[in-house]
Amino acid sequence: MIRRATPADVPDLHALIRELAEYEKALEEAKLTPEQLHEALFGDHPAAYAHIASEDTTGETVGCAIWFLNFSTWRGVHGIYLEDLYVRPTARGAGHGKALLAELARLCVERGYQRLEWSVLNWNTPSIAFYESLGARPQDEWTVYRLTDEALAKLGADSRPPAV
Repeated sequence: MIRRATPADVPDLHALIRELAEYEKALEEAKLTPEQLHEALFGDHPAAYAHIASEDTTGETVGCAIWFLNFSTWRGVHGIYLEDLYVRPTARGAGHGKALLAELARLCVERGYQRLEWSVLNWNTPSIAFYESLGARPQDEWTVYRLTDEALAKLGADSRPPAV
């Protein structure tokens, strides 16, 4: 069963995000608090959206998709950027990941969005094979760049106008 997340899902979503970070060998980088997650999803100005995958028989949360809108200047319309897709190892192979992606694809079609995009770690061959089995193709002509921590602070400080 796939459904939109509610505020009551924040603890499960937070736990899933931490499990994903551990799977991706970057748990120390996952600093999101449940309060921040609640604000991002359900605050006055939501920055992201989430869907939950739950086990049909027990109702247990087994996966999630966390996403936000992007915009293509070339296409002239929004798209969905999938930030996190995670299904617990014990629930993999039961169709939850595909159902989450299908729901986001359905939203794209329904709303006239023309892209559903995400990133995957190069070493994550099981996920890559899964995505390609659905018809997704890597955009290997692009390289993701990121500014964080000290580099972000330095560049931000360098852009301030001089004090008068």
